Amino acid sequence: MTFAHLMPIGLLAISNIFMTFAWYGHLKYPGKPLLIVIGVSWLIAFAEYCFAVPANRYGHEVYSAAELKTIQEVLTLTVFAVFSVFYLGEQLTLNHVIGFALICAGAFFIFKGPIG
Repeated sequence: MTFAHLMPIGLLAISNIFMTFAWYGHLKYPGKPLLIVIGVSWLIAFAEYCFAVPANRYGHEVYSAAELKTIQEVLTLTVFAVFSVFYLGEQLTLNHVIGFALICAGAFFIFKGPIG
């Protein structure tokens, strides 16, 4: 893999870390006022866009839009799984693992190319 292939993956990984905190980080603080949570989440999401937009712009030079979206979804699940266990203290169940594996299997077919 070349830098052109790896750079969008790295940028999407960083953007997913920001977005996971923007969407789910506040769950650890249920007593905080909703308007403050929305404002902080919005600021975090802005940082996410600063990584996601260049990732997709540059990534589209070597990946199709469907491939970029697939990369983003697999990274989202990976980041979320780690986040939910280590930040929120939730457990990953066998059902979660099987569901994530099936999504990854779908990603395999996106990148496999035409069948037949």
